[in-house]
Amino acid sequence: MQSSPQNYALFNNSSMGIVVVNDKGEIQSINPFALQLFGYSIEEIIGKHVEMLIPGRFHHKHVHHRDGYIHDPRSRPMGLGMDLFAVKKDGTEFPVEVSLGSYKNNGDNNVIAFVSDITVRKKAEEEIKKLNDELEATVEQRTKELRETLYQLQISSEKLQDALSYQKALLDNAGAMIIATDENGIIKLLNPEASLNLGYNDSEVINKNSIILFHDKKELEKKRKELIRKYGVNLEDDFGVLVEESRQHIHEEEEYRYIGKDGTTFPVSVTLTTILDNAGRITGFMVIAFDISRRKKAEEDLRNALEKEKELNELKSNFVSMASHEFRTPLSTILSSAYLIEKYATSDDQLKREKHLQRIISSVNMLTDILNDFLSVGKIEEGKIQVKPIEFNIETLISTIAEEIKNNLKKKQEITYHHEGNPNAVTDASLLKHIVMNLVSNASKFSPENTSIEMKTVCKDHQLSLSVKDHGIGISKVDQQHLMERFFRGANVSNIQGTGLGLHIVSKYAELMNGSVTYKSELGEGTEFIITINLK
Repeated sequence: MQSSPQNYALFNNSSMGIVVVNDKGEIQSINPFALQLFGYSIEEIIGKHVEMLIPGRFHHKHVHHRDGYIHDPRSRPMGLGMDLFAVKKDGTEFPVEVSLGSYKNNGDNNVIAFVSDITVRKKAEEEIKKLNDELEATVEQRTKELRETLYQLQISSEKLQDALSYQKALLDNAGAMIIATDENGIIKLLNPEASLNLGYNDSEVINKNSIILFHDKKELEKKRKELIRKYGVNLEDDFGVLVEESRQHIHEEEEYRYIGKDGTTFPVSVTLTTILDNAGRITGFMVIAFDISRRKKAEEDLRNALEKEKELNELKSNFVSMASHEFRTPLSTILSSAYLIEKYATSDDQLKREKHLQRIISSVNMLTDILNDFLSVGKIEEGKIQVKPIEFNIETLISTIAEEIKNNLKKKQEITYHHEGNPNAVTDASLLKHIVMNLVSNASKFSPENTSIEMKTVCKDHQLSLSVKDHGIGISKVDQQHLMERFFRGANVSNIQGTGLGLHIVSKYAELMNGSVTYKSELGEGTEFIITINLK
């Protein structure tokens, strides 16, 4: 890669801080961005020790590490895996990332530090927008400084040669992708970082390809529509779309997806500025791009965490609301029955005491069921439910469950059961029992007295099908859309005790068992739930 006058422009107009020190740790050169970053003037900082930019508590260690680097200079990130901090003139500390490089100057080792303020990364997404708003003013100032720098380069060949040496080291060691083009978009410069990330070498693209080679056509089409909407301009060529705002002296950091030579894509943050001659004419464009894959991943993780926290808060809120409503009736029953038992002190009151004891037992069971439902939901959300397949006789299991639950049915309700197909199945019998108990309990709860609950199992072709049918109040078409949601209760069951968790648990258990839930229902006619489990 050959040096060019653009290299010196890059030093003075780079969007990262650049500090050059000699082997004694004295600052030899510092770019305007770094001066702005640290809050010093050029007179205050040249010739001073670089430790003035580092918090005092790190000075001793830094001197040791600096001396070690001078003796073994290699381009690398500084303090890999560590949190690094810098300090401004006013004493304010801020987190940084630092990349180190070195070069020879008159036989002496000089160290180049590329300093990036990463405070923005540690803030939430709202900080990103704030930085973007401030970028336009920064780019305008940088463009003005670039024009002045180019003029100074033309009148000072000695400064130009020194600058070229600096800039070549910058380009070779920069942690950013730096690409320069002519006024038509043909690539004129591609630094090593850009080559590494994009997979192209200089001979493949310089003077041969447009920078559009790295861009997604769909993104440029989206940008074209945005330009039409904002400025009323409709540009045909893709490069014109890319640089139109820069031509209008509008310099904003934008996000694109670059396409590498192997076809892979990755997100980048791009700053694009114009390169002007002495007359103010555009002679080319300069692109500084950063791979923001890790930042995007962090943002996605943050969004997922916030969504999860929102779900948990909603779950807690719903539980408190449900508990305050559903606990009231059984607790009132327990309290009143306990009070009456205390009043029935004689042996003649034994039947009355037994009646109220049964009411207490029933209410305690109801509270236990509510808590068990909530605990089950918690375990499901935390991924603590493990499927444990065993071989069992289907008819024996379902008949046993029906026998256990019949005492909890309404007056003159009965359960009928029929099985077809293979007698045995291999799946989680415990989860299947919970599913059956939930469905039969619902069928009884939402059906009148003197009705039947029909159960049927079919096991064949590596599938186990379980159906539970009632002749109860049914479910409206509107409510059917929300049946499996947590805490959902139909409009026609507000006067019937329940948590709204049972069917949610059934659907999650069926899903864990490699199964599914379907249902058919008509208002006033009843409901049928069908669980289909794929057997191994």
